[in-house]
Amino acid sequence: MLRWTHLDDVPADLGPTVATLGNFDGVHRGHRAVLATVTDLARERGLRPVAVTFDPHPVAVLHPERAPEEIVGLEHRLALLEEAGLEGVVVIEFTREYAQLTPEDFVVQTFVEGLRSQVVVVGQDTRFGLHNSGDIATMQELGQAHGFEVVVQGTVGELEEGQRAWSSTALRGALAEGDIPTATDILDRLHRVSGEVVHGHHRGRELGYPTANLAPDSEGLVPADGVYAGWLERPGLAADHPDRRLPAAISVGTNPTFDDVVRRTVEAYVLDRTDLDLYGETVWVDFVERLRGNVKFESIEALMEQMGADVDRARALLAR
Repeated sequence: MLRWTHLDDVPADLGPTVATLGNFDGVHRGHRAVLATVTDLARERGLRPVAVTFDPHPVAVLHPERAPEEIVGLEHRLALLEEAGLEGVVVIEFTREYAQLTPEDFVVQTFVEGLRSQVVVVGQDTRFGLHNSGDIATMQELGQAHGFEVVVQGTVGELEEGQRAWSSTALRGALAEGDIPTATDILDRLHRVSGEVVHGHHRGRELGYPTANLAPDSEGLVPADGVYAGWLERPGLAADHPDRRLPAAISVGTNPTFDDVVRRTVEAYVLDRTDLDLYGETVWVDFVERLRGNVKFESIEALMEQMGADVDRARALLAR
């Protein structure tokens, strides 16, 4: 997939496109419905499927006090967009100056001049331009004025209980509750946190459960505190390497039994393995199911007994 950081970087010979725009935070099933429309139309009409996204998130620039934490990091987001079938993505640096573009200036610069779009696909809640004053009606008017078709993706993806749509807001809510099955359903894949393995307090090793501790700058929204079953994946190894993807019990939180841990951590114990040296390696931690919340234990012995039970539950769950 081609990646551009400025519209001027888009090659003149790219050809006409089907384009869409959005933050695509999480690239969940709602996003992928829009992306599927983009790729289907591009295939039918012999056009190039592309998208426009922003980094950082516009809310982080305009209203940092209420900016949402990213569900996935930029590199993971781009990889997911490529998996969805896009051939190119423009990653626009969002600044306060950029936010001053009127809806028409944004559309002309982006879709008319930059991407030479014949079709623009938008979701029903799409907003763009100064003060988010552009909406679907605005896009349709500009399409008529500038010669491109606008396709509106309808509402999709109510969950079975009918309470939450496939949205980034619903996904954040599920992760905040530790509701991994709901998050998995919205994503249609396992939720992932990735980062470099760094040294921690080494308590897990001392207790017989050595853990891979992720660095504080790891990417991906960390779910609610607790213990989870999941997978640790090592992207630096070949896809068919036996140690590429490993079953794990994952701890999230501040380890309340030990009072000297002040920040939330993500640490993964690879089941039944004490021989791995992962320090300095970038790993992916995928969450399958929450086993329990965090508890402050009265003794190390009680903690170790519970850790053994957690590992047994994780092993049985992942074996299924």
